[in-house]
Amino acid sequence: MPHRTAAPEPAHRSSRPVHWLATACALAAVVAAAGLLQPAAAGPATGAEARTAPGGAPAPQTAAPDAAAAAYPLDCKGAPVAVTATAQGDLDGDGRPETVAAVRCDAGSGTPPHALYVLTPGREPGAAPRIVATLLEAAARTSADDLTVRDGTVTARLLGYSSPEVPRSSPDVHRLAKWRWTGGKFRQELTNISTGSV
Repeated sequence: MPHRTAAPEPAHRSSRPVHWLATACALAAVVAAAGLLQPAAAGPATGAEARTAPGGAPAPQTAAPDAAAAAYPLDCKGAPVAVTATAQGDLDGDGRPETVAAVRCDAGSGTPPHALYVLTPGREPGAAPRIVATLLEAAARTSADDLTVRDGTVTARLLGYSSPEVPRSSPDVHRLAKWRWTGGKFRQELTNISTGSV
């Protein structure tokens, strides 16, 4: 086979390995910077993505909404509205805590029924918290206590009445209620509990 002499490479293709290493480093820096400047992907972040800033540093914690700053749709006929209990936690998995507020009219006597509301921050900085869900209507004529949020589940003990003849000071219906965000809404689970365990 005849021997063929290789043609000399053009000057721009005869770069040394050091040149390619420098180019690779510069390209990597540009790609990393571009990644930091990209907007967040659409949709809620979940798990570690919601709690981690670029570079793996912990993201600043978002404060849960202040229940005292919200406006509640209760008709108290001139009486003030009272927030009697609150619980905070991430209910929808977006890494930001919501507040669950137990609210009733501050009638001064008797046992006004509770309503339970889920609050998120206002749309603008400094705006009042927004009510995004009602877990319990005041029209249910039920009191709520032992309000907690744990592992994305809201739990409360509900005290009610089996008939209008039952004195308001002695509720005779006792249930454990749980709410969990599933399929785009809060789903409720009720369990009757004996008065002896309350």
